[in-house]
Amino acid sequence: MAELPVHIHDRITSLCAEGDDLASRSKYGEALRHYQAAWDLLPEPRLEWDAAVWIQTAIADAHFLAGEFSRALDALKAALLSGGLGNPFVHLRRGQCLFETGDRDGAVQELTRAYMGAGREIFEPENPKYFETLRGVLKPPVGQDDL
Repeated sequence: MAELPVHIHDRITSLCAEGDDLASRSKYGEALRHYQAAWDLLPEPRLEWDAAVWIQTAIADAHFLAGEFSRALDALKAALLSGGLGNPFVHLRRGQCLFETGDRDGAVQELTRAYMGAGREIFEPENPKYFETLRGVLKPPVGQDDL
């Protein structure tokens, strides 16, 4: 895959950093505008650029934190199509969104992928209900009493 021109890469990085700062202050709508502006800078076909994974993941994260789970799922689908398959955070957020939209089976599958890719640590900053969902379904590895 070709690399983005430096001026585009730098602008995308800057926009996403500004979006991250806004999201950290719970200004999700403003953050999403920055992430969307970064997305709009990607040349077509957008899904083929490495940056597509992290931009769409940032969009999904802002939607998730804002409680917009269906919109987050749309962005996560784009992240997966862009090469995010196997990314533990993408699977974590997808599992959480599926959980929140009532798809328990899908949630367990995605949360399991997150756990397999990053271990219990990825769940530590999250609401405990997501890890408890796994604990109720998965058996601990051989030689362990707990996940």
